[in-house]
Amino acid sequence: MSEEPSETEEEAVRAWRAMRAFVLETADKRRQVTEALGMSYFRAKALRMIGNEGPLTLRELAAGLYADAPYTTVTVEHLVQRGLVSRTPNPADRRSKLVQVTEEGAAAVAEMVRLSDAPPEALRALAPEDLAALDRILSGLTGGTAQD
Repeated sequence: MSEEPSETEEEAVRAWRAMRAFVLETADKRRQVTEALGMSYFRAKALRMIGNEGPLTLRELAAGLYADAPYTTVTVEHLVQRGLVSRTPNPADRRSKLVQVTEEGAAAVAEMVRLSDAPPEALRALAPEDLAALDRILSGLTGGTAQD
């Protein structure tokens, strides 16, 4: 027989559901990014990773995206065809390629960052003390590492 969840556990579940709904539904930045860049969010995320951490091997990119190699290759090919990244031989291992962002790709990454980092109106509308409390709480939850 299982125990009833505590009041604290129920509050945690409600808070998590509310945060998830706010980020993924109410403040749907993924939709904004996909519409602005004209590509899936996965491809945009790959482009951003290459722009921020590149040049990367396909293996490094796949690991960072938690994706398999074939899907990552298809994603990179799409980005190459759009002129957003380039592939060059890896001087450290001629069997692999390095993927790096192009000038056009860097501009797309900058647009993605601009859209992703723009706070939704509901957040801007919070009272200053509520916003400060939310910032303090979320910084504590993320260890102050919420950069991307």
